[in-house]
Amino acid sequence: MAGGGLTHFDAGGNAQMVDVSAKPVTDRIAVARGSVIMQAGTLDLIREGRAKKGDVLGVARLAGIMAAKKTSDLVPLCHPLPVTGVTVDLWPDPALPGVVIEATVRTGGQTGVEMEALTAVSIAALTIYDMVKAVEKSMTITDIRLILKDGGKSGRYEAKR
Repeated sequence: MAGGGLTHFDAGGNAQMVDVSAKPVTDRIAVARGSVIMQAGTLDLIREGRAKKGDVLGVARLAGIMAAKKTSDLVPLCHPLPVTGVTVDLWPDPALPGVVIEATVRTGGQTGVEMEALTAVSIAALTIYDMVKAVEKSMTITDIRLILKDGGKSGRYEAKR
């Protein structure tokens, strides 16, 4: 088989959107996490609300929520889903130093919301970078990964911490 068992490729190796019409509608959840590493002074600027562009964490939270809802517009073979809930939590971590981002996405649907959670974290991280890049261009966006997914045929997955 040319696709090597990957569902996003047909027998000829061509990209395809997976047909999920025969799958049952189930409750699904996905949680993703990532970080933006920065200098301690940049983190202080964010925590103290002194960034010239405004509330960095508040804007990044909204950007992440919007991104989760728009994932199928950004990832070519991703299904448009009825997202029923999105939570984006951001917290300063002086030990990094930086900001940790965690997104939780829920749906009742025929396919999972892993891509929506990963996209939410990615766009929230890019928003943080954009809002304080004038102060520090050396920030690193790192460790974006799936932490948990549940629901559907494959059941529950939890990443090893």
